[in-house]
Amino acid sequence: MKIFIDTNIFLDLILKREAFDKALVLFNAVEKKRFDAVISDITILNIDYVAKKQVKNIKDFLTLVNDNFQVVGSTNEQIAKALSLKNSDLEDNLQYILAKEHHCEAIVTNDKTFYAKSVQKLSSGAFVERYLN
Repeated sequence: MKIFIDTNIFLDLILKREAFDKALVLFNAVEKKRFDAVISDITILNIDYVAKKQVKNIKDFLTLVNDNFQVVGSTNEQIAKALSLKNSDLEDNLQYILAKEHHCEAIVTNDKTFYAKSVQKLSSGAFVERYLN
């Protein structure tokens, strides 16, 4: 199964937020190759930007992410598609377009407003419950 992981899942893990335990189970499953996991290149940048003031060895974590997840970039055409969606969160729109175009079966996000019209959207808790328990 190929899944797309939203940035907030990594932030839950690295910043030890409320959904930390679910994010850790998911991360470990990807590390063990139970799933093919895709992320956007902006996810790496966003993790670095948000967490580097709170996490000393953020580069070690980012290296682990880079080694275990398929990082995909976006094209002008994909950005145009994201801009054309009737949703105001461009980052979510672009991640949705990337998930769809990379044939992901699900998007794992804890963002309740994440736009995912034709791709299954699951919270980290729901994903762990459905696929890892």
